[in-house]
Amino acid sequence: MNVAVLFFLIVSMGVAVILYKKQLHIWILSYLKSKPFQPNTEEPIHILFCLADHFEPYWNKVDDETARRRVDAWIAGYPKMAAKFRDADGKPPQHTFFYPQEEYRAEHLDNLAALCQKGFGEVEIHLHHDQDTSEGFREKITTFSQTLRKRHGLLPSAGDQTIRYAFIHGNWALDNSRKDGRWCGVNNELDILRETGCYVDMTLPSAPSDTQTTKINSIYYAKDDPLKPKSHNDGEDVRVGGSASGDLLMIQGPLALNWRRRSSGIFPKIENGEITWDNLPTPDRIDLWVQQAIHVIGKPNWVFVKVHTHGTQEKNEALFLTGSIEVMHRHLLSQYNDGKKFSLHYVTAREMYNIVKAAEAGEKGNPGEYRDYILTLP
Repeated sequence: MNVAVLFFLIVSMGVAVILYKKQLHIWILSYLKSKPFQPNTEEPIHILFCLADHFEPYWNKVDDETARRRVDAWIAGYPKMAAKFRDADGKPPQHTFFYPQEEYRAEHLDNLAALCQKGFGEVEIHLHHDQDTSEGFREKITTFSQTLRKRHGLLPSAGDQTIRYAFIHGNWALDNSRKDGRWCGVNNELDILRETGCYVDMTLPSAPSDTQTTKINSIYYAKDDPLKPKSHNDGEDVRVGGSASGDLLMIQGPLALNWRRRSSGIFPKIENGEITWDNLPTPDRIDLWVQQAIHVIGKPNWVFVKVHTHGTQEKNEALFLTGSIEVMHRHLLSQYNDGKKFSLHYVTAREMYNIVKAAEAGEKGNPGEYRDYILTLP
């Protein structure tokens, strides 16, 4: 074997190891096949920006006093930060608090409800479970959604007054999608979510976890196979003139390779839309989110950017409630809200869903006018 061949084999093996270690083999082909962003340059590009927070006051198994301090910090600090910024519709930054069912405390939800009533965001459902059953999962979701609605005046409803909610699965393991079967256990989870009022799932992306789907940077309908896990691995794209299908609408956040940053030496860093104290929302990251051009097929000028964080972790809390996060908002407003080429719209999970459905129905004009298109707040 000559030196060139040996070198090629060594490099190939190294690349293969990195691909499987970071679970890139699941989605890299989809990424490589993706098409360049092709908006209609004669019309403004509307950026619909949603920040989904896995809001876990008891993260790291803390006591009640620590959890209370974490929630109080957000109640006091978020309005001060958000009041400094306004989008194209005059709205401040919107925060969607995905609150865990298993961490329910009435006082925390009362405080979050009061914050949301002031116009700074909304509360939706998050849940961590392990080795669960279909019956157990259904009971948890049903009881929690009723509590949020009836006790705290949260969650939207449809015309028939059915309680509706957005969902993020704990540990990314939606529909029992982990290979080892941990942190879920329910293969018909999409069916149960639909039946209990879930209008959209925002769990993804989950890379570099093995729960990541092959389908990326998409808004689509997933159909459940109740006998198999990870039914949402693929699905039917939402498109203008189309209609709902399958069991659950999936709105994914951006997933890409950031060639301006490196991990494992020369390999580009995975960009999954997560905002943390050690992965700040810098201008290059924000631009990459927008460039993934997540949209309803046939409506390329409405670009949906859903990013996520874990806001109660102290270092992340400091990022969001102090001046650090202002870098993100200043870049969004300076680069994507000039009123000519771009317009920025801060939206909640519910508002993003409504605007997706408006796009599907062929609505035109300013997407900010469709924040309450189908689902309205109590």
